[in-house]
Amino acid sequence: MKLEEAIGKIGPLDQAAMEIAQKRWDSIAKPLHSLGKLETLLIQIAGITGSAEIDLSKRGLVAMCADNGVVEEGVTQTGQEVTAIVAENFLRYDTSVGVMCRQNHAEIFPVDMGMVTDTKVRTDHKVAYGTKNMTKGPAMTREQAVKGIEAGIAMVEELKEKGYQILATGEMGIGNTTTSSAVASVLLKQSVESMTGRGAGLTSEGLVRKIAAIRKAIEVNQPDPEDAVDVLAKVGGLDIAGMTGVFLGGAVYHIPVVMDGFISCVAALIAMEICPAAGDYIIASHVSKEPAAHLILEHMKKEAILHADMCLGEGTGAVALFPILDLAAAVYSSMSTFDEIHVEQYEELK
Repeated sequence: MKLEEAIGKIGPLDQAAMEIAQKRWDSIAKPLHSLGKLETLLIQIAGITGSAEIDLSKRGLVAMCADNGVVEEGVTQTGQEVTAIVAENFLRYDTSVGVMCRQNHAEIFPVDMGMVTDTKVRTDHKVAYGTKNMTKGPAMTREQAVKGIEAGIAMVEELKEKGYQILATGEMGIGNTTTSSAVASVLLKQSVESMTGRGAGLTSEGLVRKIAAIRKAIEVNQPDPEDAVDVLAKVGGLDIAGMTGVFLGGAVYHIPVVMDGFISCVAALIAMEICPAAGDYIIASHVSKEPAAHLILEHMKKEAILHADMCLGEGTGAVALFPILDLAAAVYSSMSTFDEIHVEQYEELK
């Protein structure tokens, strides 16, 4: 599906389904609204799917993998070869998020969006063999950025057809906190320093190089803050493009998509800049330790319920939300109602 067609298919949440879900919560034999955000999450999911019957048992993590040319600037602790190693480990569930997925009965779908080498990971959506060094010119062309977004939309369509009911977003790409900080700085019109952290463990000297590289990339490319695709193409990455498409695809195909941490949040931000209505279909999971994370969530008017100082990526925070959603769904689906236990229902306080 082409990007413009996808945007045209995104509409508001199903208010009728949300009202039914709210009434179900209110009928359950407990104080009104006492499960707080667990209740609002399930009401949102009802609005996304168009049904107050909530089943989240078939779940997947889409992990977008890509390399970033900006690593030439010494902005990372490890080399580019790590991207391919971890991407292949996704297939064996031998990564942090892989273990978490096994524990939570979720499947991982790694996608090679732009790694510098081919691996056992699927390459049918591959746009390029890594992006270019954004300090010397655009990371990619606008056409490549759009192709990356459309690949993410296609992944959601594929998984919807296979019966998946909820998706999490994840990524692997050495250098992708650098690209994410650059995109966030431009779109939020904030200083590079306030948007940039140590990523996967940079030294103080490395952090200085990272900030300098981002500043140079923005200066060289002059991305337009009013055009999110332009920003993505000039200072973003193909993993971010793919995740942007997953968020838009969730809105097109009415599948809830759980946002992970900083990098995933940046992709969600781009999706919402492209189509504001897509934001209603995105579920926040956690507040990343990266300094810009809370600013992005605030800008998107999203509240994440997990505050665990996580900054690992891969989709770990998004998958960590699954058991919480399971607990909420269990109460929602199987708890007795006031009528069933013959107790007068609580009423809203005036």
